[in-house]
Amino acid sequence: MAKVTKRMAKAYEGIDRDALVSVVDAVKAVKGAASAKFDETIDIAMNLGIDPRHADQQVRGSVSLPAGTGKTVRVAVFARGDKAEEAKAAGADIVGAEDLMEQIQGGMMDFDRCIASPDMMAVVGRLGKILGPRNLMPNPKLGTVTPDVAAAVEAAKGGEVQFRAEKNGIVHAGIGKASFSEDDLVKNAEAFIKAISTSRPSGAKGTFIKKIAISSTMGPGVKIDPADAVEA
Repeated sequence: MAKVTKRMAKAYEGIDRDALVSVVDAVKAVKGAASAKFDETIDIAMNLGIDPRHADQQVRGSVSLPAGTGKTVRVAVFARGDKAEEAKAAGADIVGAEDLMEQIQGGMMDFDRCIASPDMMAVVGRLGKILGPRNLMPNPKLGTVTPDVAAAVEAAKGGEVQFRAEKNGIVHAGIGKASFSEDDLVKNAEAFIKAISTSRPSGAKGTFIKKIAISSTMGPGVKIDPADAVEA
């Protein structure tokens, strides 16, 4: 059994590890227990009743969090001409075409989101083995392959998070920082939960959202009542 540190033991004071609480109460508990010397990220994890190994049970998408993520997102854009200028004007950090492909092939990975205009996919496709494993491959379903590259850049910079269910059926994301207000964290949590609940795949059977929990980077996890969260 892992040793529980004094800091973690103190963080768990007043928290019932088995109780299912509302989103509001969970946020209050997690924010109150975040005691690290840095601004901890608040994470949400949801256990879904799916088997992502089947094509009709995959859950993947994106959602814009009302209060943003609190993170600085570096965006790379594959585009030429006017589209490249639009991406730069929207705040893209790196913009290019074949030159950007060569940089990435050479090991440059100084970005968190990759966006491409449709005409650039022949170039981007050569980077599948590099971008794919890092979940950075532009995808039309995620809005990262789009003729409106400016809007995609603004969304990425403005608090959009992407999600994808892992092989064990768990989907997770950062929904803000401990320094956020309780109201902002609640809004972000509810937005994420709603996005997942409306992404139920056709092959999902029985209970779709089995478990929900939130935690801070160094703090305890608090379980949320799925029924209460979905109704919120």
